[in-house]
Amino acid sequence: MDTWGEDLLEQIIWQRKREGRILGRDNLLDCASLIQTLARKRMPHIAHQLLIEMNSQGLIPNNSTISALMLCYADNGLFPQAQAIWEEMLTTTSFMPAIQVVSKFMDAYGKMGHFRQVNKILDQVSLHRFSLLPEVYPVAISCFGKHGRLDLMENTLKVMVSKGLPIDSATGNSFVRYYSIFGSLTEMEIAYARLKRSRHLIEEEGIRAMSFAYIKEGKFYKLGEFLNGVGLGRTNLGNLLWNLLLLSYAANFKMKTMQRQFLKMLDSGFHPDLTTFNIRALAFSRMSMFWDLHLSLEHMKHECIVPDLVTYGCVVDAYLDRRLGRNLDFALNNMNADDSPLALTDPLVFEALGEGDFHSSAEAFMEFKRQKKWTYRQLIAVYLKKQFRRDQIFWNY
Repeated sequence: MDTWGEDLLEQIIWQRKREGRILGRDNLLDCASLIQTLARKRMPHIAHQLLIEMNSQGLIPNNSTISALMLCYADNGLFPQAQAIWEEMLTTTSFMPAIQVVSKFMDAYGKMGHFRQVNKILDQVSLHRFSLLPEVYPVAISCFGKHGRLDLMENTLKVMVSKGLPIDSATGNSFVRYYSIFGSLTEMEIAYARLKRSRHLIEEEGIRAMSFAYIKEGKFYKLGEFLNGVGLGRTNLGNLLWNLLLLSYAANFKMKTMQRQFLKMLDSGFHPDLTTFNIRALAFSRMSMFWDLHLSLEHMKHECIVPDLVTYGCVVDAYLDRRLGRNLDFALNNMNADDSPLALTDPLVFEALGEGDFHSSAEAFMEFKRQKKWTYRQLIAVYLKKQFRRDQIFWNY
């Protein structure tokens, strides 16, 4: 090992002794945090040298250090070294690796497409650490799912069931989520039906994933059916289900139905939030429904909901689309245009309705001119100048 490595190890040993972290005669040394840092900096060779120097001085890396070293090798593509540590850990010690370590180890192989090795890890755990299986199988399913290997995910589930292991809510929801991302709508719906049969509830991530899949395919009627089936009364999800239902009607500009559902939402005891108001505002703006837009802004004020960049964009776009820019001040009088701009609306809204012209232009401009602290009023002034110049160029041609 080079001089730098020896000096580094001496500093670590001195520091650990001072903190009392070398334990008695066992000489156990904890370098896990250092090795994790070396892994992030793509310096596995230094971590390896450190291990050699530890051994040469009769020091024994503790279990956390060994786990960190294994992940350091795996994350940097040194799989033979990582596999050697893994096998030694399982076969020559009684150490029970943390499930988080196993998960990261599988993910390292998954990122490189080495799915056979993930299955091999499952087999090894089955042989040497059987008590870990109920936790390891869901981790493997997640590893296959996040890399789009739905076939391997299904096979793993079958093996899991054949061993008599229960399918928990998190595993069932992960199936729905990964089929939403990588499967067809039909496959996604089959996965959801299976979850319902298991009597587990679909959770927020699964709802968002399925909703995104329906929105992406423009299946807004099916989205509405799905949300009604989930149950709009679930208070643990906040306004998510109602907002998505309103979005399913707003995307098709079914304004009367959207308004009826909004009133039904209020009658059910739910209070509209910023996303609720902005879904309606975007629909009113696109349809040039000025009266409804102003009533919605008044309702926002009454509910003490602060408008964001999307809300201001709805107002600006509605007026400019109808060439009513001179009347914009009237619309903005009841809004605090001197606030700093924020975009806090649920991103799923833009998947269905897109971003308004003012919203997208303002975000691009703020990104370009980061050094300045903007207000809504300043952004609107810049945007109006831009629109005026564009109109002048158009009429000159």
